[in-house]
Amino acid sequence: MKERFDIEGMTCASCQANVTKAVEKLGVDSVNVNLVSESMTVEYDDSKLSTNDIVNSVDRIGYKAIPKDNKKSKELENDNKDKDAENMKKRLIISFIFLIPLMYVSMGSMMGLHIPRFLSGIEGSVNFAFTQFLLTLPVLIVNKKFFISGFKGLINRSPNMDTLVALGSTAATVYGIYAIYKLGYGLGFGDHEMVHGYLHNLYFESAAMILTLITLGKYFEARSKGQTRASLENLMNLAPKTATVLENGSEKEVNVSDLKVGDIILVRPGESIAVDGKIIEGASNIDESSITGESIPVYKTVGDEVISATINNEGSFKYEATKVGEDTTLSQIVKLVSEANETKAPIAKLADKISGIFVPIVILISIITFIVWMIIGQDFEFALNLAISVLVISCPCALGLATPMAIMVATGKSANLGLLFKNAESLENLHKIDSILLDKTGTITEGKPVVTDVITNMDKNEFIKIASTVEKASEHPLSRAIINYANDKSINSKEPEEFESITGHGIKAKLDGVKYYAGNLKLMNDNNIDISNFKNDAEKLAKDGKTSMYFSNDSEVIGLIAVQDKPKEDSKDAINSLKNMGYEVVMITGDNEKTAEAIRSNLGIDKKYAEVLPEDKDKVVKELQNSGKKVLMVGDGINDAPALARADIGMAIGSGTDIAIDSADVVLINDSIGGIVNSIKLSENTIKIIKENLFWAFIYNILGIPLAAGLLYPFTGWTLTPMFGAFAMSMSSIFVCLNSLRLRNFKPSFDVKSSYKSEHSELKKEQENTNNISSVEDKNIKTTTIDVYDMTCEHCEGRVKKAIEKIENVDSAKADHKNNKVTINYHDDLDIQRVKKAVEDAGYRTENL
Repeated sequence: MKERFDIEGMTCASCQANVTKAVEKLGVDSVNVNLVSESMTVEYDDSKLSTNDIVNSVDRIGYKAIPKDNKKSKELENDNKDKDAENMKKRLIISFIFLIPLMYVSMGSMMGLHIPRFLSGIEGSVNFAFTQFLLTLPVLIVNKKFFISGFKGLINRSPNMDTLVALGSTAATVYGIYAIYKLGYGLGFGDHEMVHGYLHNLYFESAAMILTLITLGKYFEARSKGQTRASLENLMNLAPKTATVLENGSEKEVNVSDLKVGDIILVRPGESIAVDGKIIEGASNIDESSITGESIPVYKTVGDEVISATINNEGSFKYEATKVGEDTTLSQIVKLVSEANETKAPIAKLADKISGIFVPIVILISIITFIVWMIIGQDFEFALNLAISVLVISCPCALGLATPMAIMVATGKSANLGLLFKNAESLENLHKIDSILLDKTGTITEGKPVVTDVITNMDKNEFIKIASTVEKASEHPLSRAIINYANDKSINSKEPEEFESITGHGIKAKLDGVKYYAGNLKLMNDNNIDISNFKNDAEKLAKDGKTSMYFSNDSEVIGLIAVQDKPKEDSKDAINSLKNMGYEVVMITGDNEKTAEAIRSNLGIDKKYAEVLPEDKDKVVKELQNSGKKVLMVGDGINDAPALARADIGMAIGSGTDIAIDSADVVLINDSIGGIVNSIKLSENTIKIIKENLFWAFIYNILGIPLAAGLLYPFTGWTLTPMFGAFAMSMSSIFVCLNSLRLRNFKPSFDVKSSYKSEHSELKKEQENTNNISSVEDKNIKTTTIDVYDMTCEHCEGRVKKAIEKIENVDSAKADHKNNKVTINYHDDLDIQRVKKAVEDAGYRTENL
């Protein structure tokens, strides 16, 4: 059983390691804890363990686990993160309110600032110390979370970053309180030398500064994590909350969660598509950039599928819902990205191992530092100062965030580009492949073959009738092409009397008592069919890259039908880009040798495997792997699934079958192989960022801890104060977060194109021409532009557009949220006050109307 949990209370990589160890002790099959998403995925035998066992094991070490399916978990995910950020902000403000006067009192005299007399000199020493203690107390109280978590972890033998902070600030505070007693003792007995010694070694400001700077770092870290999740959250927010359903001829607005398969939904211009479905009436240009990454709107008409969360640019249409709820494309994308975020990249394993022992080692180093400096002969204050510095400068956070932050940003960015990585391992390893194996049909080509040539010595129509009848019971794309050709010619086929599909070779059928064969050359040879009359024709067609299908009776070929599956619009450019990047591009196809060679030569592919049977595709992958290649297999069909699973990385085309998509590691939502280029580039950039993060995290701790321990003091006289240590620790985490966020600026190097454009280009042109004619003929059309504020996205544009177009005499409206402008086309007169009211009722603001 596989179950997901939200985890509360984790602050660093050691927390992550502690939770992992606690759950592993239960004997689970696997456990994966993610620090950035504050979640855990566990696979276990539910006959031996229960959810409560897992929850209790986490609770015992000071954290809290909540099952993801639990309603409370969903509320926590939606609400508590915002509350935590708000509480952290309040803590930070309160800390600074008291820290600033504390720093003034403690260090003002050193900087030549005026200090009140009752706080000055030997006489005011107790006042001076006690005032600092009072100013420190509120900082300690509002940041009590560090002490609760830190000491609970220490008691449970699962120390974490909070333990280091709690120990450091507690040591400084306790020593400060001890110093107050010594000041009182010195004043009481007239020992002014003792008073003077303790007066300048109070450490209250160190305790307050440590807590404030760590809180500051955590606040910025939380904001960075929020930005990391932003891409995915923005994607989730693209789906509208309601949809217009047609029932018995009337319109009814319903919540998207209430939609059912089979509902008829009306979509107007500017509205988002609520769920996946198929258009049954109307046509429009649809912006699919949020899902496929393609910037150019795609023209769709009756029979075409539409995707949830895409935007209808122009034209109204009705469609039938085919996938709702968690089955929609958007929901599946969100699920896949979430699951990818909760997996670990192999590169993170070293950091995980170190994180598990990091905090105990740092505590040990701190104790050794104190003891060694005391033995050498330094005073107590000096040794304590360095011991505290070691505690607060060490940063397990940077180690813990280095990989998951980058992975989370990358998977969120990839979803916006129409790329889905199912796990972190495929994201890391994709750029390491050296051979790219492309299935021809549906991957390189459009997967929609059409008949190009019919060659026969008998009556052509009669031959087509026989051919379409033989192929009628087959679901093969080539069979569909022949049947469609017959339908276009108004040639009616019959039902075959017998039918047998011969996998990888063709078909055997009986019509009017006569046995017929339809298929490739091997099928003819296996059945001793004479092909001599058509051999030259077949070879000529093969040189043109066309696939010939032989049709024969028991003894001889009666004709040939050639079909061609055209390459996708950008396949050649994508293949050239992959070759320029240094990858070997290989094509695999069931076509005969000559047809395959023509396609290979035309597209500039390095190598081909022709006449490959569906069940042998994975053998080709194995052959390449045995020759030392790391193979990326790209396919879209059911018969590609074994090869996708065997390859080092399997990549499925989003328009392919569910089985192919399930077998793949990466999914290209757009049907263009140009996405391969972008996915490899993103993989390269992600690993570069992760390596930078890990390098910084390791180097920072390797250099920072010895420096804080006073290693250079005997040679240079340099030491680090606890305050500087806390500042450096916070900056380390912030650096890793900000460096990871650079991936949000990743720009795809290949502009993918959709096969829809070529398919519907003529229809689209006709529509554009019609629109142009109507606008020229209507002499009364007027245009005005108004300023509208508070629009932040395409959805806002759609709402404003919808609101304005309901006004009398308005023909159309176009909103631009980036420039805060709305252009209105209208006839006769326009009631501008109604426009203002409509915009404001929609929740936006106008000016100067």
